[in-house]
Amino acid sequence: MRTLIVTAFVSLDGVMEAPGGEAGYRNSGWTFKGVEFDPAAYEIKGREQEEAAALLLGRRSYEAFAPVWPTMVEDFKGYNSMPRYVVSTTLQAEDERWPATILRSLDDVAALKEGEGGPISVHGSATLGAALADAGLVDRYHLLVFPLLLGAGKRLFSAADKDATALKLIEHEVYSNGIQKQVFDVVR
Repeated sequence: MRTLIVTAFVSLDGVMEAPGGEAGYRNSGWTFKGVEFDPAAYEIKGREQEEAAALLLGRRSYEAFAPVWPTMVEDFKGYNSMPRYVVSTTLQAEDERWPATILRSLDDVAALKEGEGGPISVHGSATLGAALADAGLVDRYHLLVFPLLLGAGKRLFSAADKDATALKLIEHEVYSNGIQKQVFDVVR
């Protein structure tokens, strides 16, 4: 079975919306505001790209990344060359600039996990990530927690009333700028 990893930039209060400056959110670009840059904090991002065998996105993240990531030849060389999947009930066709296989349901994601291959990495995709967690499909979380309180915004986890999910901290580090790396395995 393949490992499904949700990776996210997240504020201390759980917001993950528009960390890089995407339009439409009042705190857009929050990873660049009020937190001094420390390249050591982003080591995990390079490692994720090397270790992932496939990329899984929700429709909105796919539509935001498709025009940009293919132009970032060096930064996203791995992601640009690996298989990509987008989960959507509304997307009619893949973006030719950044082809991806369209999956129509969480059952399709579960089937993808059952197949052969290495880890599947989920980037951005707040709605998809929460749905995957609620369905019990997430195996690991890679979080960079920023020392910010953003209040409103899309959250990493849903507010669904469900049983507790136990996590095991397998890697962590605190950087000079207050960012915390937290890597958790979901305990089954």
